[in-house]
Amino acid sequence: MKKQVKGIIGLSAVLVVLGGGLAAMKLTEPKDNSDSSASLSDISLSNAVGQGIILIEDSDKLPVPLSEAPDPNDENPVQALRGTVKSLDVENETDKLHIIMTDPPTETIAAKYTLDGYENLPLDNALVATLINNINGLTAASVIEENCENLAKFGLDDPVISAELTYESGNVKKFYAGIVNPANKGETYFRVEGSNTVYTVSNSSIANYYKPVKDFIKKTILEEPSEDDYPIVKSLVVERKDLDYDIVLEYGKTSDDSNAGGTSATHEMVEPVSAYLTVEKSTDITNGMFGLTASGIYAFDFTDEDIKNTGLADPFCRVTMSCDDGNEYVLLLSDIITDEEEDSRYCYAVLEGTDIIYKVSPDNAKWVTVTPIDIASRIMIANFVWNIDELSLECSSGESAKFRIDPIDPNKARPDSKTEDFVVDYNGKNIDAERYRQLYAYLISANAEDFAIDVTVPSEKPMVSLKYHDTYLDKTYAIDFYDYSAMTVLITVDGESKFFGSKSYVKNLIENIKKLETGEEFIKTWK
Repeated sequence: MKKQVKGIIGLSAVLVVLGGGLAAMKLTEPKDNSDSSASLSDISLSNAVGQGIILIEDSDKLPVPLSEAPDPNDENPVQALRGTVKSLDVENETDKLHIIMTDPPTETIAAKYTLDGYENLPLDNALVATLINNINGLTAASVIEENCENLAKFGLDDPVISAELTYESGNVKKFYAGIVNPANKGETYFRVEGSNTVYTVSNSSIANYYKPVKDFIKKTILEEPSEDDYPIVKSLVVERKDLDYDIVLEYGKTSDDSNAGGTSATHEMVEPVSAYLTVEKSTDITNGMFGLTASGIYAFDFTDEDIKNTGLADPFCRVTMSCDDGNEYVLLLSDIITDEEEDSRYCYAVLEGTDIIYKVSPDNAKWVTVTPIDIASRIMIANFVWNIDELSLECSSGESAKFRIDPIDPNKARPDSKTEDFVVDYNGKNIDAERYRQLYAYLISANAEDFAIDVTVPSEKPMVSLKYHDTYLDKTYAIDFYDYSAMTVLITVDGESKFFGSKSYVKNLIENIKKLETGEEFIKTWK
């Protein structure tokens, strides 16, 4: 006698002792159609019966009857005759899916499948393949009722899922999924064509059968290239309706030169102002289109009406990325939408030239909210000290300082040099090179506090005018500090408003210029 049969007899004996003999007999008799809720409660008692019965296999026979059910405690449980699936047709509440084999299996590689009719879309074929792999060789979690005369109470009269699987051998298996077992939410009622026996199967084995076609589309909007094929983003332009200017980022001319100064970011802002970028904040903007992942799919093979309804006919934001491999990508984004019912926020997005409208979290589509100050470095001066050969400071209060910095050995590369390798001329006389380096350290210690875009430059003379030449880059910089408010200065670069800064920094700078004559220790901080 099989162990499982012994187990059923043992269970019946216990139920009789507890006064539940009638319940035990109801496990195998047809249920009364008049009280489905009571029947489902009784049915839950049979969950352990029939576990491991093979429901889907490449065979003409139907699933074995309960009397031949395998014992889940056996050391060598029955294995499914899996076979190779040629095609699968699925009908759920929203769509009909036709899955076909594209590549037959080999000794080392499994068969590959796709959704027929949707090959023009970037399908997640690994997810498509789960429809085959999770069902071929499927086993029951339990037998609920043999020879069921009332399939409606299990949702199997009008099943949620109807499917037909065809093997290369020609064998066909049709099967149906009903409602979730109320006594075990992790299982669903299931039936195979040709038999009225009702089983339960694990929800995970059929979870993807409920998905509409759009859920099998990859949510990666633009694939990230491999490291070997990764192009340089030459420029990134953000056009947005809530901004009076475009944000334009360009690959820095000196990005590949670690001796040129600047920041570690590979790009620089050129509009609305010229500024260095902070690498940890700007990379998602400059390169974030590669590998951009959506939270969902709104529509595929969309219509003009879809574009209109999502606001993408006149997009809130347009992002243009130009790469050195000649490719240009344009991403259109709607304004942020708050869906209170789903408790979510997203933007509609479409990559020009593609057929899919996505939903993208604003956390991923940062272009819809980014401002220049979010990604720009506030460093005003980022040149290496020994790359500079001329520097002058002129104060409205009368103080001035002019420096000439020359290497002792003209053949030695400036980036490789140290303080002792230079002689410094200050207002026509020699000065300790370390003294100059300390003043320069104060100059570069200040960060701007905010951008000053389109701010009118005052007509009066600046508090301090700084001018210097970087001989390594062969470029001259002119920075002026204007009195703007009680605590703030306006900072211009090459005559254009750029930053707001701390007035105390400028006041202490003037004091430090005075200390050049006295030899006093420089002020190193400000408040």
